[in-house]
Amino acid sequence: MQRFEDFQPPGWARNPHFQTIIANRRIRGFGSSSMTAAALETVVDAGDGVRLQGFHSTHPENSGRGLAILVHGWEGSADSSYIKSLGKVIFQLGYDVFRLNMRDHGHSHHLNPGLFNGTLSEEFFQAVKAVAALAAPRDCYLLGFSLGGNFSLRFGLHPEAASVDNLRRIIVISPCMDPYKTTCALDRQAFYRWYFLRKWRRSLAEKERIFPELYDFSRVAAGRSCLEMTRLLIEEYTDMNNYEEYFDQYTLTGGVLEDLQLPVTVITAEDDPLVPVEDFCALPEIDCLELVVQHYGGHCGFIDQPPAGCWYERMIDDLLSGSWEKVD
Repeated sequence: MQRFEDFQPPGWARNPHFQTIIANRRIRGFGSSSMTAAALETVVDAGDGVRLQGFHSTHPENSGRGLAILVHGWEGSADSSYIKSLGKVIFQLGYDVFRLNMRDHGHSHHLNPGLFNGTLSEEFFQAVKAVAALAAPRDCYLLGFSLGGNFSLRFGLHPEAASVDNLRRIIVISPCMDPYKTTCALDRQAFYRWYFLRKWRRSLAEKERIFPELYDFSRVAAGRSCLEMTRLLIEEYTDMNNYEEYFDQYTLTGGVLEDLQLPVTVITAEDDPLVPVEDFCALPEIDCLELVVQHYGGHCGFIDQPPAGCWYERMIDDLLSGSWEKVD
């Protein structure tokens, strides 16, 4: 077993908001990347006529050690800095990389008339299953951030997850466990509320532009908080009764993860400003669940002092092989 040290950033980098914000800054993608140079846009059949967009980077003549499927957070994309930075590291280690866009993320709004929402776990399962088949019989790994981590955990809960024979491990970083709590946390903090409302309104405007006969988001976009916009969207464009019912469908706290079908590693931080650490501390002990809680790191951050880069990126080879062990 490999052993890893706790994440100990320098004093100036310990602020959780610094860690959260810097995680998706463009400076992380500075320099050339053989992964992006090799990437080919791929449209994945996710069942029932749903199509999801991805970018597949392969090594010549199927020489890669395996395949890593990377999934962004809410209103992120396959081009988010944290996705491209991690993908670059994984590709350099000899793995192929598939960066998957969830519905209506990135530039994929045109692929499906239906709207994205957090409950679409079946199409996510079918898409990941199809991508994993591209690597068979080589090993495959699923890595998700934030809301993408929530979707990735639900992949592991799918009753057919174990049938994806070559998917060896799911690794999630700062996964959203209780979407209601995370939405309220976004709204309580002015910068995060402004940031996500701006990106969400742009996404809805793009969807409306492409499908004007289906959507008029003027009332929804007038909402002044993420929770209010969620409520309005649920009322106007779903069959659900309220946002409580909506959030409940993808809340993963309590004993929900006891039904995991695959090995899972969860990485999170005590100081995460968007996902309370209590959601993880209250989880029951589960044989196939490895929980790694660091004191620092913010939300999807874990950024070291340059030039070291990112803490979880340095351990990625051991993360993929599952051969790491905490130092006592």
